[in-house]
Amino acid sequence: MLGVFSSAIVTPPDELVAAGSRTPSPKMTATALVDRFLENSPSAVSVRMGDHGHLAYTHHHESPLQPRSFAVKDEIFCLFEGMLENLGSLRQQYGLSKSVNEVVLVIEAYKALRDRAPYPPNRVVGHLVGNFAFVVFDNSTSTLFVATDQHGKVPLFWGITADGLVAFADDAELLKGACGKSLAPFPQGCFFLSALGELKCYENPKNKVTAVPADDEEICGATFKVEAEPVFAAMQ
Repeated sequence: MLGVFSSAIVTPPDELVAAGSRTPSPKMTATALVDRFLENSPSAVSVRMGDHGHLAYTHHHESPLQPRSFAVKDEIFCLFEGMLENLGSLRQQYGLSKSVNEVVLVIEAYKALRDRAPYPPNRVVGHLVGNFAFVVFDNSTSTLFVATDQHGKVPLFWGITADGLVAFADDAELLKGACGKSLAPFPQGCFFLSALGELKCYENPKNKVTAVPADDEEICGATFKVEAEPVFAAMQ
């Protein structure tokens, strides 16, 4: 799956910009990246959201345990990969019918986050149990919401294209040609909400997420990690 968004929606992380500047490498534009994905992906589905971004996916080489799905509802676009183990209980929690699948469930969960302020985003993602990665774009509010499961079972990467757009994909090799070293794995157990403008760990939202520069020979230029809780010595 592939999602590309303009700098008006999401500001490129400084760490990814620095990684690309530290080790310059060939890049391509966001349009060329999307075209490349569509050319190499049989029966791909592609949706352009005005000047804001582009979403695309294919069932080609899809894992039966990690299917890809796409849905649009009330101007909310969602790409979802994986499966939720607690889908049944989540349907009940959000008052949804038994026919609702994972991708529609995530849209409804996002709507609860948007409309029931101040509903904590970490709680929304923390209720999801299973292997997953998703990209949600709310066209009505120009909001981007991205998350992965706690164990990183569904790979997700993000990077910066030659023209400064932020791209998300489940294939590092796909982004490597477009983003060069301005590329990193999206950290497991984390979410990005454009309204907040930063990465957060949904299990420990107060813990800072920092980037560690990678070695030059590695595909990715950086790795984002959640800082551990500080350990204080017991008072004697």
